[in-house]
Amino acid sequence: VQLQASGGGLVQAGGSLRLSCAASGHSFSSSAMGWFRRTPGKEREFVARIDSDRYTNYADSVKGRFTISRDNAKNSVYLQMNSLKPEDAAVYYCAAARRAWWSGAAYWGQGTQVTVSS
Repeated sequence: VQLQASGGGLVQAGGSLRLSCAASGHSFSSSAMGWFRRTPGKEREFVARIDSDRYTNYADSVKGRFTISRDNAKNSVYLQMNSLKPEDAAVYYCAAARRAWWSGAAYWGQGTQVTVSS
């Protein structure tokens, strides 16, 4: 299973970014997908997840600002990040579960760096 994340970059506070994650090597449409992030010195933390039935769940810190979505035809999951704050700066990782509902990350992609300037 390969997960290729992209879309990170430098953005000013209040700005937006859209992360993408292209998956291959597994049954994408039958798998829950998630986004996580890590900042230096901290544990990797949950950001958002989307199940195969498109049920979504978000960390409290991003609710109302981030939106996770998926395109099964493109085997891709996205994270639209609006109203970015300096504390959102992190390396963002996409992950895939083995099941249709989120049951923990079975596969990880490489990270994409998001930097938010104040």
